Amino acid sequence: MIIEKSFNLNIEESIRRHWSTPALSDYGQHTMQYSDVAEGIAKIHILFEETGIKRGDRIAICSRNMSRWGVVFLATLTYGAVAVPILHEFHPEQIHQIVNHSEARILFVGDRVWKNLKVAEMPNLLGVMQINDFALLSSNEEKFAEVAGSLNLYFGKHYPANFGIEDIKYHEDEPEELAIINYTSGTTSNSKGVMIPYRAILGNMLCAKDIMGEHAKAGDAILSMLPMAHTFGMSFEFLYEFIIGVHVYFLTSIPTPTILLKALKEIRPVALVCVPLIIEKVVRKAVMEKIKDPKIKLLLKTPFVGRKIKDKIRQGIHEAFGGNFYEVVIGGAAMNQEVEALLHDIGFNFTIGYGATECAPLICCEDWHKFVKGSCGKVVRDMQLKIDSRNPYDTPGEILVRGRNVMLGYYKNPEATAETLVDGWYHTGDLGVIDRYGNLYIKGRIKNMLLSSNGQNIYPEEIEDKLANMELVQECVVVQREGKLVGLVYPQTDEIKKRNLDEKGLKAIMEHNRKILNTQLAAYEQLAAIELRDEEFEKTPKRSIKRFLYS
Repeated sequence: MIIEKSFNLNIEESIRRHWSTPALSDYGQHTMQYSDVAEGIAKIHILFEETGIKRGDRIAICSRNMSRWGVVFLATLTYGAVAVPILHEFHPEQIHQIVNHSEARILFVGDRVWKNLKVAEMPNLLGVMQINDFALLSSNEEKFAEVAGSLNLYFGKHYPANFGIEDIKYHEDEPEELAIINYTSGTTSNSKGVMIPYRAILGNMLCAKDIMGEHAKAGDAILSMLPMAHTFGMSFEFLYEFIIGVHVYFLTSIPTPTILLKALKEIRPVALVCVPLIIEKVVRKAVMEKIKDPKIKLLLKTPFVGRKIKDKIRQGIHEAFGGNFYEVVIGGAAMNQEVEALLHDIGFNFTIGYGATECAPLICCEDWHKFVKGSCGKVVRDMQLKIDSRNPYDTPGEILVRGRNVMLGYYKNPEATAETLVDGWYHTGDLGVIDRYGNLYIKGRIKNMLLSSNGQNIYPEEIEDKLANMELVQECVVVQREGKLVGLVYPQTDEIKKRNLDEKGLKAIMEHNRKILNTQLAAYEQLAAIELRDEEFEKTPKRSIKRFLYS
C-alpha cells in the first residue's frame, strides 16, 4: 500500500508496520531492522535540531552504497531538509563545487571519498560526518563538534525511558516542496542541480507499484547495484522497497561478475533493476559466443529443437540472476539491439524503461508481457508525452513530457531552466518516434545528431549499435571529421591477446568490419575509417560514454 498524500507519511507508516523485520543490509556484513533505521534517523534529527539546521537546509551525502547512506537520506527528508546526493565517483574538485553550489550545511561522507577532499575548499559547512559510523571528521563550529562527538549521549537525553514506535513522527511534506537536489553526470555537459519535489518522488513510487504490483511484498529481498546518488537506483532499488517492507541488500564493493553472481544466487531478489551493461556482459559471455557455432545456429532454426535450446538458454540466464525475479527492468542507457533481440527471442522476462534525472527518473515503462521489442514502453501514469514532429510516427522529433514526475527546475540556473521547461513541458533533448499504440522508440540525442553533406540527419547511436556487434569491438563512438564519419573503437584486448594478434592483423579485421558495416548503412551513413584506441572511453558513473570529449 502506498499513501498518495505524503512521501514522508509512507516512510513513517512503513517503519511502524515493519518495526521488527530486516530493512537494510550491507551484503556480507550487517543488517539493520526497520527499528534500527528509525533510531538512526532519530539520532540525525537530534544532530540537526541541536546544531540549528532548519527545514529547507541542504545536507550533502557522498559515499558508495551502504545501509547508512539510506539512513542519512531518509533522516534528511523526514526532517524537512533537502538531500544533496553526490556520486562518490566524482572528482574531488567536482564534489567541492557541488557542496558549495548547493550551499550544503553538513556533509556525510565515505572514508574513501574523504581522504581526497579538502575541507578548506568547503568553508560554508558546519561540519563533516563519516557516514558508516557517524563519527565527526571536521567541524567549523564548537557546538557542532560537541553534539556530533556525543550523539549517543544526546540521544539518551532525548529518550530517557526508551525509543519506540510511538516516537515516530516526521515532517509533513507538501507536493511542490523541494526534497532533493540531484546533480547530473551527463554525457554532454557539466553537472546541473536538478530540483526534485516531493510529488515527483511519490509519483515514481506509484509507477513502481504499477510495475511490480503484487510481485513484490514485505519480506522479499532486492539487491541494490546502481549508485544511490542516481534517481534510478534511489527510486527503484531503495525507496519503493523500503516503503513496502522489502529487505534491501547493498553491494558495498564494485560489482565484479564474481561478486555479483554470488550475491544474486544467495539473495534471490524479487526484481532486478540494472543498466544494459550488466545484462549485455552476461549475455555476450554466457550465450552469444556459444550460439555463433554453425551447428547451434542450424538447430535454433529447427522448430522443436530450437525451442528447447531457447528455453534452456532462458532458464540459464534466469538462474544466473537468482531465479526468483518477476522481471528485469533495464534503463539508464541504450540497449544493444542484437542482445535485446536475442533476449526477446528466447522469451526472457525483461523490459526497458526510459527516464531522466529531471523526472526522478521515470517517463516510460511497460510490463514485460506487453513490452514491444525496440521500444522503451508507454508513458507512465500522471505523465504526458509528445513528439515535436509533424509526423511523430515516422519522423524523429524531440521528446517532450509534462506531469507529476517533472522537476521544479535547475538550482540557481534560471537560464537552463527556461530553456528546458517551456509552458510546463520538459524538453528532454532526446529524439524519438511513437507507434500508434503509444510505445516510444528512442533515436538518439539532439546534441549527438550529425548532418550529412546533402542535409540528411545521421543518428550516430544507431551506427554504433551495429558497430558494437562487429568482431573484436568492445566499445565505440562515431564522430564526424571534415564531413566524414569515423568510428572510434576500443577493441577486446583479452581476445586480441588470446589470438596473439599484432597491430597489422587487428587493423585488417577492423577494415573488414568497416566494409561489412557499410553494407548495412545508407550511403550518407558510411564510415570512412575506423580508428583504434589504446584505452577505454571515459564514462559517467552510469557507464555511459562522455561523448562530448570525443566529438
